[in-house]
Amino acid sequence: MNIDGKTKVYGIIGNPVSHSMSPVMQNSAFAEIGENGVYVPLPVEDVAIALPGLKALGMHGASVTIPHKETVIPFLDHIDPVAERIGAVNTLHVVETVRGRELHGSNTDWIGANRALMAKMDLAEKSVVVLGAGGAARAIGFGLLEAGATMSLCSRTENRGRELAKELGCPWYSLSEVDKLEADILINATSVGMTPDIDATLVSPDALRAYAVVMDIVYSPLKTRLLTDAEAAGCQVVTGLEMLLYQGVAQFELWSGKTAPVDVMRNALLKATGNI
Repeated sequence: MNIDGKTKVYGIIGNPVSHSMSPVMQNSAFAEIGENGVYVPLPVEDVAIALPGLKALGMHGASVTIPHKETVIPFLDHIDPVAERIGAVNTLHVVETVRGRELHGSNTDWIGANRALMAKMDLAEKSVVVLGAGGAARAIGFGLLEAGATMSLCSRTENRGRELAKELGCPWYSLSEVDKLEADILINATSVGMTPDIDATLVSPDALRAYAVVMDIVYSPLKTRLLTDAEAAGCQVVTGLEMLLYQGVAQFELWSGKTAPVDVMRNALLKATGNI
Protein backbone atom coordinates (compact mmCIF):
# COMPACT_ATOMS: atom_id res chain seq x y z
CA MET A 1 0.00 0.00 0.00
CA ASN A 2 1.49 3.31 -1.14
CA ILE A 3 0.11 6.32 0.69
CA ASP A 4 0.63 9.67 -0.97
CA GLY A 5 -1.02 13.06 -1.37
CA LYS A 6 -3.78 11.57 -3.52
CA THR A 7 -4.75 8.76 -1.15
CA LYS A 8 -8.44 8.80 -0.22
CA VAL A 9 -8.88 8.32 3.51
CA TYR A 10 -11.76 6.42 5.09
CA GLY A 11 -12.23 5.07 8.58
CA ILE A 12 -14.50 3.69 11.24
CA ILE A 13 -15.66 5.88 14.10
CA GLY A 14 -16.85 4.43 17.38
CA ASN A 15 -15.74 3.73 20.92
CA PRO A 16 -14.04 1.30 21.06
CA VAL A 17 -12.90 0.45 17.52
CA SER A 18 -9.75 -1.57 18.20
CA HIS A 19 -11.68 -4.85 17.75
CA SER A 20 -13.20 -3.92 14.39
CA MET A 21 -12.71 -6.26 11.42
CA SER A 22 -13.61 -3.50 8.95
CA PRO A 23 -10.07 -2.14 8.37
CA VAL A 24 -8.68 -5.48 7.21
CA MET A 25 -11.75 -6.07 5.02
CA GLN A 26 -11.80 -2.64 3.36
CA ASN A 27 -8.02 -2.34 2.91
CA SER A 28 -7.93 -5.76 1.24
CA ALA A 29 -10.53 -4.50 -1.23
CA PHE A 30 -8.64 -1.28 -1.99
CA ALA A 31 -5.46 -3.28 -2.62
CA GLU A 32 -7.19 -5.85 -4.83
CA ILE A 33 -8.68 -3.34 -7.29
CA GLY A 34 -5.74 -0.92 -7.17
CA GLU A 35 -7.76 1.85 -5.53
CA ASN A 36 -5.58 4.52 -3.88
CA GLY A 37 -7.44 4.42 -0.57
CA VAL A 38 -6.81 3.60 3.05
CA TYR A 39 -9.22 2.74 5.87
CA VAL A 40 -8.24 3.35 9.49
CA PRO A 41 -9.80 2.93 12.96
CA LEU A 42 -10.82 6.27 14.50
CA PRO A 43 -11.72 6.12 18.21
CA VAL A 44 -14.28 8.89 18.78
CA GLU A 45 -15.98 10.02 21.96
CA ASP A 46 -17.65 13.25 20.75
CA VAL A 47 -19.29 13.12 17.32
CA ALA A 48 -20.12 16.84 17.48
CA ILE A 49 -16.39 17.51 17.19
CA ALA A 50 -15.43 14.55 15.00
CA LEU A 51 -17.96 14.83 12.16
CA PRO A 52 -17.12 18.37 11.03
CA GLY A 53 -13.51 17.18 11.15
CA LEU A 54 -14.19 14.50 8.55
CA LYS A 55 -15.11 17.21 6.06
CA ALA A 56 -12.42 19.63 7.16
CA LEU A 57 -9.65 17.05 6.85
CA GLY A 58 -10.69 16.02 3.35
CA MET A 59 -11.76 12.49 4.28
CA HIS A 60 -14.05 10.69 1.85
CA GLY A 61 -16.17 8.55 4.15
CA ALA A 62 -16.46 6.49 7.28
CA SER A 63 -18.25 3.60 8.91
CA VAL A 64 -20.08 4.25 12.16
CA THR A 65 -20.29 1.73 14.97
CA ILE A 66 -21.41 1.60 18.61
CA PRO A 67 -22.27 3.91 20.33
CA HIS A 68 -22.64 6.51 17.58
CA LYS A 69 -25.09 5.07 15.01
CA GLU A 70 -27.91 7.26 16.32
CA THR A 71 -25.99 10.23 17.73
CA VAL A 72 -24.43 11.11 14.34
CA ILE A 73 -27.81 11.85 12.74
CA PRO A 74 -28.24 15.49 13.89
CA PHE A 75 -24.86 16.37 12.34
CA LEU A 76 -25.63 15.08 8.84
CA ASP A 77 -26.44 17.20 5.80
CA HIS A 78 -28.51 14.39 4.30
CA ILE A 79 -29.84 10.99 5.41
CA ASP A 80 -31.27 8.36 3.09
CA PRO A 81 -34.94 7.36 3.62
CA VAL A 82 -34.31 3.81 4.87
CA ALA A 83 -31.69 4.94 7.38
CA GLU A 84 -34.14 7.59 8.56
CA ARG A 85 -36.83 4.96 9.13
CA ILE A 86 -34.37 2.71 10.94
CA GLY A 87 -33.18 5.64 13.03
CA ALA A 88 -29.54 4.64 12.72
CA VAL A 89 -26.64 5.36 10.37
CA ASN A 90 -23.61 3.12 9.86
CA THR A 91 -22.16 4.74 6.74
CA LEU A 92 -20.96 8.29 6.09
CA HIS A 93 -20.07 9.58 2.64
CA VAL A 94 -18.49 13.00 2.11
CA VAL A 95 -19.98 14.39 -1.09
CA GLU A 96 -18.82 17.41 -3.09
CA THR A 97 -21.81 19.62 -3.92
CA VAL A 98 -22.39 23.17 -5.15
CA ARG A 99 -22.82 24.09 -1.48
CA GLY A 100 -19.48 22.57 -0.56
CA ARG A 101 -18.56 19.28 1.13
CA GLU A 102 -21.60 17.59 2.63
CA LEU A 103 -21.93 14.61 4.94
CA HIS A 104 -24.45 12.02 3.72
CA GLY A 105 -25.60 9.21 6.01
CA SER A 106 -26.99 5.80 5.11
CA ASN A 107 -27.41 2.35 6.61
CA THR A 108 -25.92 -0.76 5.01
CA ASP A 109 -26.59 -3.13 7.93
CA TRP A 110 -29.96 -4.05 6.43
CA ILE A 111 -28.40 -4.47 3.01
CA GLY A 112 -25.78 -6.79 4.51
CA ALA A 113 -28.44 -8.96 6.13
CA ASN A 114 -30.58 -9.07 2.99
CA ARG A 115 -27.70 -9.95 0.67
CA ALA A 116 -26.45 -12.65 3.02
CA LEU A 117 -29.92 -14.22 3.19
CA MET A 118 -30.61 -13.88 -0.53
CA ALA A 119 -27.60 -16.10 -1.24
CA LYS A 120 -29.82 -18.87 0.18
CA MET A 121 -33.39 -17.74 -0.55
CA ASP A 122 -35.33 -14.97 -2.27
CA LEU A 123 -36.93 -12.81 0.44
CA ALA A 124 -40.03 -11.61 -1.39
CA GLU A 125 -43.18 -13.00 0.23
CA LYS A 126 -41.14 -15.16 2.62
CA SER A 127 -41.94 -15.36 6.34
CA VAL A 128 -39.24 -14.57 8.88
CA VAL A 129 -38.92 -14.86 12.66
CA VAL A 130 -36.45 -12.34 14.12
CA LEU A 131 -35.11 -12.85 17.63
CA GLY A 132 -34.25 -9.63 19.48
CA ALA A 133 -35.44 -6.05 19.73
CA GLY A 134 -32.19 -4.08 19.70
CA GLY A 135 -30.47 -2.06 16.99
CA ALA A 136 -29.55 -5.08 14.87
CA ALA A 137 -33.10 -6.44 14.95
CA ARG A 138 -34.41 -3.02 14.00
CA ALA A 139 -32.15 -2.66 10.94
CA ILE A 140 -32.78 -6.25 9.85
CA GLY A 141 -36.53 -5.84 10.32
CA PHE A 142 -36.80 -2.74 8.15
CA GLY A 143 -34.59 -4.43 5.56
CA LEU A 144 -36.88 -7.45 5.42
CA LEU A 145 -39.85 -5.18 4.83
CA GLU A 146 -37.94 -3.43 2.02
CA ALA A 147 -37.43 -6.84 0.40
CA GLY A 148 -41.12 -7.74 0.61
CA ALA A 149 -40.89 -10.30 3.41
CA THR A 150 -43.32 -10.68 6.31
CA MET A 151 -42.01 -11.10 9.83
CA SER A 152 -42.65 -11.82 13.47
CA LEU A 153 -40.56 -10.42 16.31
CA CYS A 154 -39.62 -12.44 19.36
CA SER A 155 -37.78 -10.86 22.30
CA ARG A 156 -37.10 -11.12 26.01
CA THR A 157 -38.08 -7.55 26.89
CA GLU A 158 -41.80 -7.04 26.27
CA ASN A 159 -42.07 -3.25 26.22
CA ARG A 160 -39.18 -2.77 23.85
CA GLY A 161 -40.26 -5.71 21.72
CA ARG A 162 -43.84 -4.55 21.37
CA GLU A 163 -42.71 -1.02 20.52
CA LEU A 164 -40.46 -2.23 17.71
CA ALA A 165 -43.08 -4.71 16.47
CA LYS A 166 -45.58 -1.85 16.25
CA GLU A 167 -43.15 0.20 14.15
CA LEU A 168 -42.53 -2.77 11.87
CA GLY A 169 -46.22 -3.62 11.68
CA CYS A 170 -45.66 -7.20 12.77
CA PRO A 171 -46.72 -9.46 15.66
CA TRP A 172 -44.63 -9.77 18.82
CA TYR A 173 -44.02 -12.93 20.84
CA SER A 174 -42.20 -13.63 24.08
CA LEU A 175 -39.02 -15.70 23.86
CA SER A 176 -40.82 -18.30 25.94
CA GLU A 177 -42.96 -18.93 22.83
CA VAL A 178 -40.11 -19.22 20.34
CA ASP A 179 -40.25 -23.00 20.03
CA LYS A 180 -43.90 -22.78 18.90
CA LEU A 181 -43.16 -20.46 15.96
CA GLU A 182 -42.40 -21.42 12.38
CA ALA A 183 -41.46 -19.59 9.19
CA ASP A 184 -39.24 -19.82 6.13
CA ILE A 185 -36.34 -18.07 7.87
CA LEU A 186 -35.12 -17.64 11.46
CA ILE A 187 -32.68 -14.85 12.39
CA ASN A 188 -30.92 -14.50 15.73
CA ALA A 189 -30.32 -10.74 16.06
CA THR A 190 -29.11 -10.99 19.68
CA SER A 191 -25.65 -11.64 21.14
CA VAL A 192 -26.70 -15.02 22.58
CA GLY A 193 -24.13 -17.64 21.60
CA MET A 194 -21.23 -15.20 21.35
CA THR A 195 -17.84 -16.09 22.82
CA PRO A 196 -17.36 -17.01 25.66
CA ASP A 197 -20.94 -18.35 26.07
CA ILE A 198 -20.68 -20.54 22.98
CA ASP A 199 -23.09 -23.22 24.22
CA ALA A 200 -25.98 -20.76 24.65
CA THR A 201 -28.92 -20.81 22.23
CA LEU A 202 -32.48 -19.47 22.23
CA VAL A 203 -34.13 -22.20 20.17
CA SER A 204 -34.37 -25.92 20.87
CA PRO A 205 -32.90 -28.23 18.19
CA ASP A 206 -36.26 -29.83 17.39
CA ALA A 207 -37.94 -26.45 16.81
CA LEU A 208 -35.39 -25.59 14.12
CA ARG A 209 -36.98 -28.13 11.78
CA ALA A 210 -39.68 -25.51 11.14
CA TYR A 211 -37.23 -23.34 9.15
CA ALA A 212 -35.50 -23.68 5.79
CA VAL A 213 -32.81 -21.06 6.52
CA VAL A 214 -31.28 -19.96 9.84
CA MET A 215 -29.02 -16.93 10.20
CA ASP A 216 -27.07 -15.81 13.27
CA ILE A 217 -25.58 -12.30 13.40
CA VAL A 218 -22.94 -13.55 15.87
CA TYR A 219 -19.62 -14.30 14.13
CA SER A 220 -17.48 -15.24 17.12
CA PRO A 221 -17.58 -18.19 16.97
CA LEU A 222 -18.25 -18.45 13.25
CA LYS A 223 -20.45 -21.51 13.73
CA THR A 224 -22.59 -20.83 16.78
CA ARG A 225 -24.55 -23.45 18.71
CA LEU A 226 -27.69 -22.23 16.93
CA LEU A 227 -26.16 -22.79 13.50
CA THR A 228 -24.70 -26.16 14.47
CA ASP A 229 -28.12 -27.31 15.64
CA ALA A 230 -29.73 -25.84 12.53
CA GLU A 231 -27.43 -27.77 10.21
CA ALA A 232 -28.22 -30.96 12.11
CA ALA A 233 -31.92 -30.18 11.60
CA GLY A 234 -31.41 -29.92 7.84
CA CYS A 235 -31.49 -26.12 7.55
CA GLN A 236 -29.32 -23.97 5.33
CA VAL A 237 -27.26 -21.65 7.56
CA VAL A 238 -25.90 -18.12 7.21
CA THR A 239 -23.09 -16.95 9.51
CA GLY A 240 -22.79 -13.49 11.02
CA LEU A 241 -19.60 -13.00 9.03
CA GLU A 242 -21.67 -12.89 5.84
CA MET A 243 -23.78 -10.00 7.15
CA LEU A 244 -20.60 -8.17 8.21
CA LEU A 245 -19.12 -8.85 4.79
CA TYR A 246 -22.05 -7.62 2.71
CA GLN A 247 -22.66 -4.47 4.72
CA GLY A 248 -18.98 -3.69 4.07
CA VAL A 249 -19.35 -4.55 0.40
CA ALA A 250 -22.21 -2.05 0.14
CA GLN A 251 -20.07 0.61 1.83
CA PHE A 252 -17.12 -0.03 -0.46
CA GLU A 253 -19.27 0.22 -3.58
CA LEU A 254 -20.91 3.43 -2.37
CA TRP A 255 -17.56 5.05 -1.67
CA SER A 256 -15.59 3.83 -4.68
CA GLY A 257 -18.31 3.52 -7.33
CA LYS A 258 -16.72 0.18 -8.27
CA THR A 259 -17.69 -3.45 -7.89
CA ALA A 260 -16.31 -4.84 -4.64
CA PRO A 261 -14.02 -7.92 -4.71
CA VAL A 262 -16.34 -9.96 -2.49
CA ASP A 263 -14.26 -13.13 -2.30
CA VAL A 264 -11.12 -11.19 -1.36
CA MET A 265 -13.00 -9.34 1.37
CA ARG A 266 -14.51 -12.58 2.70
CA ASN A 267 -11.12 -14.28 2.84
CA ALA A 268 -9.63 -11.30 4.66
CA LEU A 269 -12.35 -11.58 7.32
CA LEU A 270 -11.96 -15.35 7.63
CA LYS A 271 -8.20 -14.98 8.03
CA ALA A 272 -8.54 -12.15 10.57
CA THR A 273 -10.97 -14.21 12.67
CA GLY A 274 -8.80 -17.32 12.53
CA ASN A 275 -11.18 -19.33 10.36
CA ILE A 276 -8.70 -20.06 7.54
